[in-house]
Amino acid sequence: MEKSIKIVATNRKAHHDYDILKRLEAGLALQGTEIKSVRAGQVNLRDGYVRVEAGQAWLHNAHIAVYDPASRMNHDPLRNRRLLLHRREITELAVAQQQKGLTVIPLRMYLRSGRAKLEIALARGRRNYDKRQALARREAEREMARAFRRKR
Repeated sequence: MEKSIKIVATNRKAHHDYDILKRLEAGLALQGTEIKSVRAGQVNLRDGYVRVEAGQAWLHNAHIAVYDPASRMNHDPLRNRRLLLHRREITELAVAQQQKGLTVIPLRMYLRSGRAKLEIALARGRRNYDKRQALARREAEREMARAFRRKR
């Protein structure tokens, strides 16, 4: 039985700037006005990152817009949000982050059965020449596919 998933936000820049090594799904501890903004799709993950502090995983710098109807009872759009992960997963992320060049980034936020979930990834940053090579490789694959379609 497949549960319905509604994708709220994606970090499209992540696949360009990073090599994705491992993906995980994490729950989010949100306030009431935050979940309403998430359901409205007012989320930006572009500058977000995950850091493990004191045995807890935290989402930093992800922007969840202010929920207008809540007026003065609103949340801070850039506040740090706790990720809900198993202890083993948190330890694994902490160990991986201590290695040089590895980071944890958010890939997409979605709603599954009314609950906000975040797909995070252990990633290695790409250098500029790696980004150019990846672009060239994708362009070459696209050209080959076009040529193949024309031959048929």
